[in-house]
Amino acid sequence: MNLMTQNTDNIIRMAWADDVSFDEIKRTHGLSETDVIKIMRSNLKSKSFKIWRERVGGRIKKHEKKFIQKIKQMNS
Repeated sequence: MNLMTQNTDNIIRMAWADDVSFDEIKRTHGLSETDVIKIMRSNLKSKSFKIWRERVGGRIKKHEKKFIQKIKQMNS
């Protein structure tokens, strides 16, 4: 497996993980949320991509800033 394939596989794994935010993917791989979406779209089957988008759309933890704001609201 070449380096590009390994990186893509790691990005996909991170994107599927509930506890990994898009900000963490950016810090690790230098990719924006838009870049991650493009990678997912081009590497997943259509149905899998739709399932992933629905799943991350409802997860506040995928967006660190929103998650931190939510925690602050809960503690106020």
